[in-house]
Amino acid sequence: MELPEAVYSALHQVVHLLAQGRAVAIIPYSKMLTTQQAAELLNVSRPYLVRLLEAGKIPFQRVGTHRRIRFNDLLQYRTRRDEERRQKLAHVTRLSQRLGLYGKR
Repeated sequence: MELPEAVYSALHQVVHLLAQGRAVAIIPYSKMLTTQQAAELLNVSRPYLVRLLEAGKIPFQRVGTHRRIRFNDLLQYRTRRDEERRQKLAHVTRLSQRLGLYGKR
């Protein structure tokens, strides 16, 4: 069976991760997650995630009394969060260098 390059590359990465003993999940971008699933993916508590949702930081939908988060929206939030962290860390590093503190123990 002939596979498109993108599929071959994805399968290669999956096999590599599995060989290292790491878990792999394939999730459609449109998949709706529970607050617990979303919190686990972000590595935060469920109450903290709910505060993020209520503050408008991550879009969500209500299904009855339950909140559901689209997987793609969660990934976009995580990307923004990680970029903000990198920028703040770079800023602190620059300040430390200017003050002559960078690299001292």
